Amino acid sequence: MLMYDIISKKRDGYELSAAEIDFWISGYTQGVIPDYQCSALLMAGLLQGFTKQETLAMVESMIASGERIDLSDIEGIKADKHSTGGVGDKTSLVVMPIIAAAGLKVAKMSGRGLGHTGGTLDKLAAIPGCYTELTTAEFKQQVREIGIAIISQTAKLVPADKKLYALRDATATVDSLALIAASIMSKKIATGADILALDVKYGSGAFMQNLADSRALAQLMVELAQASGIKAVAVLSSMEQPLGLAIGNALEVKEAAAVLTNNGPDDLRELSLTLAAELILLAGLAPDRAQAVDLARQQLTSGAALAKFRQMIAAQGGDTDFSHLPVSPLVVEYRARESGYLTAIDARKIGLAALCLGAGRQKKEDVIDPAAGIILRHKLAERVETGEVLAEVHCRTQQQFAAAREILDDAFALAADIPETAPLISDIIS
Repeated sequence: MLMYDIISKKRDGYELSAAEIDFWISGYTQGVIPDYQCSALLMAGLLQGFTKQETLAMVESMIASGERIDLSDIEGIKADKHSTGGVGDKTSLVVMPIIAAAGLKVAKMSGRGLGHTGGTLDKLAAIPGCYTELTTAEFKQQVREIGIAIISQTAKLVPADKKLYALRDATATVDSLALIAASIMSKKIATGADILALDVKYGSGAFMQNLADSRALAQLMVELAQASGIKAVAVLSSMEQPLGLAIGNALEVKEAAAVLTNNGPDDLRELSLTLAAELILLAGLAPDRAQAVDLARQQLTSGAALAKFRQMIAAQGGDTDFSHLPVSPLVVEYRARESGYLTAIDARKIGLAALCLGAGRQKKEDVIDPAAGIILRHKLAERVETGEVLAEVHCRTQQQFAAAREILDDAFALAADIPETAPLISDIIS
């Protein structure tokens, strides 16, 4: 088998066999196939498209490149969740304790944030003492004993994806639904869960800008999960404005803790309850969606979800008193320059403004300031008067605020009339 023949076959629009895809992915991961040939195949695939069977073969080969977590020796239904990324998206900190309190076993490996979107691990790292670098044995033991663990992905998990993604990023081949789906699902399937909820974002702050692309990605990922023996559901949610009010790691932990007491912003609570309810439905713990939502909400109102979250944090060495979270030395109010109804709160620009403050990474090696971030004081369609506070900016220096302010000036738009707003959740695909 020759890589030259595989490249030309895909260039001409033919479907690759599972053996050809495995030859490509395993060979590239092992360093046998050079970057230039892999780049050529990635570009051919981007232009010609990959079929569902090709994508499934990619997933299987990528999983085979490293270790696969076996959770079969843990009693109960093991649940996982994944978000395609957004601004202010701290739902994992809410959803996973809810379903653990409801009786499911939560076994979640997460990543760190890069660019304008945040990462679950960075939020957990904002909690003093909390560590996420557990071994596979420690991870399984914690799931077995307390029913929940959220940790960092091990270096041995799907190494093919890490190498392929770096090349895709450098060769403008990231924007392929098949490659995106294979990247996400290879890691999710390799972690060994029985059921999976996917939060697939669309809008200004999401990777997928429009609903149609988001729907296509969601459908493909659900099909890949099912083909691999995992029950999956995808929730299509809007990222036209940040989720909740807090953007920034310690600020988001505090907001998640508020939702776990059945308070906090309405949109964050609604999406978290929806995702939790879908996992409860997949597990067969409720007969229909309405009762699944009720069961999820009971975990909030009873305090069981917050107790489970604190139990996980304590098990991972963290301080469970969230009043001890890091605080920025400077809080500056960003005020409206005119009156009107908010017609836009550009999630991507809000995320970029938070990035200027140190709340995220522009490069993987960047150090995050866990206290930095932004707290919104208004949501879309709300009335704002001139001089009213639109947001609080949490930072260390006036120079940071000045840099963020330039972006914030373009992030908000106001008009005389109340705008129509899209629903938070557009569809559920199962």
